[in-house]
Amino acid sequence: MDEERIKKLVRELIIEIGEDPTREGLIKTPERIANAYKEIFGGYDSNSDLSVQFSEDSEVVVVRDIQFYSMCEHHMLPFFGKIQLAYSPNGRIFGISKLVRLVEKYSRRLQIQERMTKNIADELYSHGVKGVAVITEAEHLCMKMRGVKNNASVSSAAFRGIYERKEEKENIINIIKNPSKTFFTQNS
Repeated sequence: MDEERIKKLVRELIIEIGEDPTREGLIKTPERIANAYKEIFGGYDSNSDLSVQFSEDSEVVVVRDIQFYSMCEHHMLPFFGKIQLAYSPNGRIFGISKLVRLVEKYSRRLQIQERMTKNIADELYSHGVKGVAVITEAEHLCMKMRGVKNNASVSSAAFRGIYERKEEKENIINIIKNPSKTFFTQNS
């Protein structure tokens, strides 16, 4: 990412929208935006490193409420929310931080929610697990502050492997929604 070029382009944008880039509150704005963009769009250069696994097994691993922030590729406005992620290991488990990094890898890009959900599921499934479920719930500022100006939230899901079967899909959704009740009910 060329920070100097971003600074110049932001300065030009400030002028084009009718503002004065030399005004006190805007002088450092190009620099602040360039720095913010390094972080916001860091997913292009990140590595989730799912090759780091541990010899353990479990029937299912669920990580709830992974927060994410992304930028809509259509309007370059934020969308943000939480991801519920579940997988059935095949003799090896991932470090939980690696799963959070996987979400960051795809959310820190110009993105659409549906593709992000699919990308996360595909990459996790490609590492030899039996099944993957990814459910994303998000609010989109492109919808809230412009256009239809509506407070609707958006949900998307992707299921791979064993979770593509109807019964398994229903079971994993129940586990994600209500873990203690479902785990206790199944094991009784």
